Amino acid sequence: MKINRLDIQAAAARIDGQVLRTPLVEARLGGRRVWLKCECLQTGGAFKLRGATNRLLLLDNVERARGVVAFSSGNHAQGVAIAARRLGIAATIVMPADAPQLKIDGTRAEGATIIFYIRRTESREAISAQLAADSGATVVPSFDDRHIVAGQGTVGLEILEQLAEAGAPPPPLIAMPIGGGGLAAGIALACPDARILGAEPEGWDDMARSLAGGAIVAVAADAPATLCDSLQTPRVSPITFDILREREATVVAVSEADVTSAVRWAYVEHQLVVEPGGAAALAALLAGKAAVEEGMVVVLSGGNVDPALHAALVA
Repeated sequence: MKINRLDIQAAAARIDGQVLRTPLVEARLGGRRVWLKCECLQTGGAFKLRGATNRLLLLDNVERARGVVAFSSGNHAQGVAIAARRLGIAATIVMPADAPQLKIDGTRAEGATIIFYIRRTESREAISAQLAADSGATVVPSFDDRHIVAGQGTVGLEILEQLAEAGAPPPPLIAMPIGGGGLAAGIALACPDARILGAEPEGWDDMARSLAGGAIVAVAADAPATLCDSLQTPRVSPITFDILREREATVVAVSEADVTSAVRWAYVEHQLVVEPGGAAALAALLAGKAAVEEGMVVVLSGGNVDPALHAALVA
């Protein structure tokens, strides 16, 4: 069954009171008024709590008793861990051994069990599937799940509500980072009249290349290291790819220097702590990879960054 806007509205009602209504902050970019949707201020430091909460609330009592398994470099891990703790569900998270310590500590602090894997040589999907097979737990993917996408799409509904409350018109364009594409796909469905702009790290721009070629392609095995750990998704899903293809989304790639400048700009101009991956869409606009449009919205998707790294980036 294809996901639609009604699914996102249902998700919004379901998770009401379980997630924060994050601020929509007015800003100036290139002399134009834009809006920053600050999911970096969400509980758990990223938008991921939305989809995780929606998915876990749909588990029945038997499924809840068997627990959940998720795989993530950190933000989805924390979202699932928080939602699971609130619902009394045991959570096991498969995380890369090189995940930021801040995200590891945050996930563990929520009571989740962490299983580490080697990002370059092991399959997180295979490890998660085996853990679920052994325990009967439910796998909760970070983006390849219609209920996850519906939960992430609630960001889009909030954007429309907050702009209306501010007396501003609906956005002509919404820009956001893309890893697996769950956030972008959800917003695309929630905001059918807005054009969609995504941003990925250079070398990890598989959504851009998939859309350009008309079929899903994976990230190259020798993809470069990137500050954007939250966007290191080796392959997008048919769910997110199909939605963004139908919406004719534009996706651009940003460099490490672009992202560093965006992290610095968010802090200097608005005192917002944004992690590199969460600043990718802002980076694309600041670097001129895409044009700034009056009244557009830029999603700052996460703020889980090691303090020492953040200090170095903004110095």
